[in-house]
Amino acid sequence: MLNHVAVLSDVHGVLPALEAVLAEPEVSAADRIVLTGDITAGPQPAEVLDLLTSLGDRAVWISGNADRELVEYRRGERDAIPDPIAPWAAGQLREDHIDLLGGLPRSLSLPVRGLGKVLFCHATPRDDEEVVLVDSRLERWREVLGGLDADVRTVVCGHTHMPFVRLVDGRLVINPGSVGMPYGRAGAHWALLGPGVELRSTPFGIEAAVAQVTQGSSYPEVAEWADYFLHARATDADALAAFAPRAEEGGEGCGGGEG
Repeated sequence: MLNHVAVLSDVHGVLPALEAVLAEPEVSAADRIVLTGDITAGPQPAEVLDLLTSLGDRAVWISGNADRELVEYRRGERDAIPDPIAPWAAGQLREDHIDLLGGLPRSLSLPVRGLGKVLFCHATPRDDEEVVLVDSRLERWREVLGGLDADVRTVVCGHTHMPFVRLVDGRLVINPGSVGMPYGRAGAHWALLGPGVELRSTPFGIEAAVAQVTQGSSYPEVAEWADYFLHARATDADALAAFAPRAEEGGEGCGGGEG
């Protein structure tokens, strides 16, 4: 049984945001650091992967749709990715990075004190692109979580970059938000589990981080990318408007694009 688990989702290749979260005392002291996907699709993909692999066995990895897409692109299994930065990011990764990302599970479970058996995934337990939101209908949530074992009482997901905690028929659902591409408010967002749930936000010098990312990345549009996403210029209302149609779609494998 793990006492404390830090959950970092949607880092999206932003090294200064990741460094800020890893420097948090609670993250440094956590039994495990769980990465719930979309780790690399951003301006500093190799640097982020190298930092995370240096954590050794304390880091627990899950694949996100963006990680899968980068691997598929590099392996010639697809010729395009909806996210404009992703093809460039795929080209920055070494073969060992591709092997690492290509072998990641889509979900896994860990026992956490106070929360019982916790299932970690990227989007939903059954699909890495499916969209559900904090205010999605209960029937929609029941459809998405319906295949889980009864002993899974907590589900942690990412993908939508907006933090929330809600109940679904007594089962706790947690989204830690995004470390590197927050929607709605700036900062690196993450969660601390055990014995309860804390949604956390780590502030860091945004202007300095924008400069660091811009200087440290060869992505042609990096200055605009860093300014937009590190300042969280996409509001929560913008994100909800974009996600809402997909959030009401039923069935597995729905959706596509960024997230």
